[in-house]
Amino acid sequence: MRFAETSDGVRLAYESAGTGRPGMLLVHGWCCDHTYLAPQLTHFAPRYAVVAPDLRGHGDSDRPEPRLGTYDIETLADDVLVVAEEAGLERPLIVGHSLGALVALACAARPGAVRAAVMIEPAPMFPGRHKEHLQRSVPDVAEDHDGSWRRDFAAGLLKSTDTVRRAETMATMAAVPPPIASAVLHSFARFDGGGPLERAEVPLLAITAGSGERELREHRAVTVGRTVGAGHFPQLEVPEQVNAMIDRFLAINGFGAP
Repeated sequence: MRFAETSDGVRLAYESAGTGRPGMLLVHGWCCDHTYLAPQLTHFAPRYAVVAPDLRGHGDSDRPEPRLGTYDIETLADDVLVVAEEAGLERPLIVGHSLGALVALACAARPGAVRAAVMIEPAPMFPGRHKEHLQRSVPDVAEDHDGSWRRDFAAGLLKSTDTVRRAETMATMAAVPPPIASAVLHSFARFDGGGPLERAEVPLLAITAGSGERELREHRAVTVGRTVGAGHFPQLEVPEQVNAMIDRFLAINGFGAP
């Protein structure tokens, strides 16, 4: 693991592999870590310089005390772009899962920040009942000292047939300190993806297991793919499907043939 430091003094851990331009940035989801995109790092490293950070509050990165703005989506976007710069990636391709997909979209909405964005099973992106449920759950997560709420939440994200890292995922999501987990949840519960989608001027791909698909298809700028036989972690459960869709998306947008 290597480390980059943000302007507010937060040390961010990251793993890097491979060489080649443009580089690729992999961003994990809520209460996870960089290893949750390990199949993508392995797949793309032979062709690209690939960097996978731990978001602040997660994995081996620093865990600053939650304050106003500390864990906002835009702050997390700032962080991953700092890591990209530290690792020598210029306008990388960015791939994010769940919460990481919202971070990827926030980066895509910034002129000149990235070349393309892939959103795998994005966390709820538009106002509605899913975001309202997340917002109502913020106090529960803040008091989830034994991790039981998050273990149950993780179980609900998985199909009964999902087997890859199943027990580990439940344990990992329960391990982040509750004040940080609730602060991040509050951040993405408030994030409205409509504005960033309209502002983004780079190619966008959304890969879903079914959730949020209808709303995403209403945005002509987004190419939408759907996996078969996986729940909320398709990049782990069916990486061959996810990687093939990313490969095709990158190829047709001029970023290299598989």
